[in-house]
Amino acid sequence: MSNQVTVYSTNTCPYCTMMKNFLEQNHVPYTEVNVQRDPVAANRLVQATGQMGVPQTNVNGQWVLGFDPNRVAELMNK
Repeated sequence: MSNQVTVYSTNTCPYCTMMKNFLEQNHVPYTEVNVQRDPVAANRLVQATGQMGVPQTNVNGQWVLGFDPNRVAELMNK
């Protein structure tokens, strides 16, 4: 069963890089949305989560704020 994973990030966020590296090391395909380059996506993100911070990772419809690999792993379909 495949996971739907989307990472919302910016160019300068070290935790975004850590999250993407974590997903890549665990062979988890993901979509990246750069909210620095896409203000419309940034607005949608704030409306969906109430948060401005990044990374925000959507795993199968559940939001994970910040670099929290344990929570991401919990939400993934094993």
